[in-house]
Order: sequence, then structure tokens, then C-alpha cells
Amino acid sequence: MILSSAERTGDARERLLARLLDAFDEALPAPEVSLREIAARIGTSHALLRYHFGSLPGVLAAMLKAQRSRDNEALFEAARQGTFDDLVVAIWRTYTRPEQLSRVRGFFHVAGLAAYSPENFREFIDSLDDLTKILASLAEREGLEVEEAMVTASVTIAAIRGLLLQEVLAPAVNSEDAVTLILRMSKGQSAPRTHPEP
Repeated sequence: MILSSAERTGDARERLLARLLDAFDEALPAPEVSLREIAARIGTSHALLRYHFGSLPGVLAAMLKAQRSRDNEALFEAARQGTFDDLVVAIWRTYTRPEQLSRVRGFFHVAGLAAYSPENFREFIDSLDDLTKILASLAEREGLEVEEAMVTASVTIAAIRGLLLQEVLAPAVNSEDAVTLILRMSKGQSAPRTHPEP
């Protein structure tokens, strides 16, 4: 069977991506690292990385998408066995592990770039609703209507991402308190009052 040039290019890109993931494991290269340094680490040329990924942000976006896809396999398995609340806790614990810090920082770096140039990060952007969809399906399974389930899942993921950004910028949030608050919010319950109203 003869492969088209597009198929050969796709295969080469996937092989490079696999080498990047092997070299960096769960981490990401820092944004200040050059393509030349990354290329040297995986034994290729920076020109080849530029050809297949476009830029350093393109490399980061491709790695993030692949890493998140790998994480999601485990999270989706947890979802099959558990509840909406179980999956929220699993997501939070997955992304607040210390070894995830460079990836969480990288996620917000790439998301910020994508906000300015969405056309350059379409594949990354399109991959961002995967956890929202699985949370919505769990919310439906637990009795919510389709639209309400999707809104609940979307707000829950937005809260998780907001708190993760807070953890990156000013680490002070207690993880267990944060996830409890997210779950209260997703169920439409108010947080307990710390001071009586005047």
C-alpha cells in the first residue's frame, strides 16, 4: 500500500510527538526554551519541529492535547464507575498533583495565546470540551435535563480551571475546600456563611 504525502507527513508528526512525550513525560518544555533546545533533547532538528508544529506554542499545544487525551482515558474509566462528584474530585486531584504544575502553567500559556489567535490553535481549542461532555453525560445519568446538565458541566469545568489558575498565580487555596465548594456550586447550593448577615 502506498501512502500519500499527507499520510506520511501525519505519521512523521505523530512519531515526533511520541518522542516529545517520551522526553518530557508528564511535564512540558518551559515557554522560554528554544525549539533548538527541544530538538536537541529528542535528537531531531528544529527545522523539522517547525515544519510539523509551526512554532514552540504549536509544540506545546500538541503535547498538551496528547497528554490530556492520555489523562482522559483514566478519568473516563473513573466516570464509568462513579458519579458526577467522583469525576470532579478525580479531575481536581489529577491536575493539582505537584508533577502537573508545568503542564497546568503550559495550559494557561497556550490558552492565552489561543485567545488572541484562535485560528492558530483550532485543534487545541476543539479538544477543550471533552471533560465537559463526560461530566454532562454523568449529570444527565443522575437526572438533569440535557441543557441543564451541559450548563452544570460547563460551569464546573470553568470553576476548576479558574481555581487551577489561582493555584498557579497565588497558591493558597486548600484543595479539598476548593473541590467541595465546586461541588456545592454545581449542585446550586450556597457556600456556608462565615459571618452572619448584618
